[in-house]
Amino acid sequence: MHASTNGKIPKVSIIISKGSLEGIYPGLIMANGARMEGIEANIFFTFFGLEAIMKKRWNKIKVATVGNPAMHIPSLIGILPGMSAIATKMMMKEMDKLDIPPIPEFIEMVHDAGANLYACKATVDMFHLTKDDFCEQVEDIINVGKFYELAAGGEIIFT
Repeated sequence: MHASTNGKIPKVSIIISKGSLEGIYPGLIMANGARMEGIEANIFFTFFGLEAIMKKRWNKIKVATVGNPAMHIPSLIGILPGMSAIATKMMMKEMDKLDIPPIPEFIEMVHDAGANLYACKATVDMFHLTKDDFCEQVEDIINVGKFYELAAGGEIIFT
């Protein structure tokens, strides 16, 4: 652990690589919590995690009902049409009760709190994307070397 003089870690760098609600929210919650504690926070979106920062994808992010043992439903049921939408609606209803904001609002909130958001250059190139595909809160499109440079002196967290 890289403790500072006050016993807190100075910095976290969070990697979000999944494009489902349960893949995106933990990283946003952790970044928000870090900023609330005065800890520097960087969020690195890679592979399908880019969905979280793509303006045109925000309304299409759902709960993964297939291949997710924590759903406690058989995969055969999870593949039925509409199951993902139903699970997503149920989860969003519960999150709303806890005042957990929708992804676009959460992205804005963590950015306004001082978290830095970055897109992975290799993934952006692979999916033929540009900075225009992302929300305005994305600081830059960076490679892994730059990510490690930004992460130096802190903890790296995979969600």
